[in-house]
Amino acid sequence: MRRFLMLMALLAAAGCDLAPAPTQAVLQARHDFRTVVAAVEPVAEAVCRSQAGGVNCDFLILVDPDPRAEPNAYQSVDRRGRPVILFSVALIDSTRSADELAFVLSHETSHHILGHLDRQARHAAVGAEIFGDLATLDGASPAAVVRAREIGAEVGARSYSKDFELEADQLGTVIAYRAGFDPLRGAGYFTRLPDPGDRFLGTHPPNAARIWVVRETVKLLQTTGVAG
Repeated sequence: MRRFLMLMALLAAAGCDLAPAPTQAVLQARHDFRTVVAAVEPVAEAVCRSQAGGVNCDFLILVDPDPRAEPNAYQSVDRRGRPVILFSVALIDSTRSADELAFVLSHETSHHILGHLDRQARHAAVGAEIFGDLATLDGASPAAVVRAREIGAEVGARSYSKDFELEADQLGTVIAYRAGFDPLRGAGYFTRLPDPGDRFLGTHPPNAARIWVVRETVKLLQTTGVAG
């Protein structure tokens, strides 16, 4: 209950004295957000407990209190390992349906369930070591070796980021579907974002690839009840 009061307070504050009065669509999106959290969170936690043994599955879902924050949602963990999902008010206000909010939330919880933060950190560490060793063998200065390690860490972290996004799209589809939402309609949110294309070391896959994953996963769920 305290969590919902916090969400309500943060969303209400976003419309007070800092911007023009929210439109009806914005008010509906904020109402939908609370409904979506109540529906998706228990499903995500159940999937987490069944698929990610040994990790903390007690999701903490929060709204960024900064009304100037860009539209964004991301997953992190607190110092005790509790998974945190943070939504900006701008992202909530930009959605057009509860299905979109549900898919974004399900996608972010999937990053935690699939261990993407830890996997990304391992890839970054490997990249830093490889680039640093190469620079050392090439006789680079200490400062150049440090810079090489920084570049290697970034390359390592980005190497699988597009795969991680597609994995989270697939599992997010399952979670949203089981929570009673339409994942394909929800994934429509991404079609309104600039298409990142298929850039080398890009962080996100092309929009078309994401929609394809969602569509195929929904087909499996509808025909077999199982995806992946």
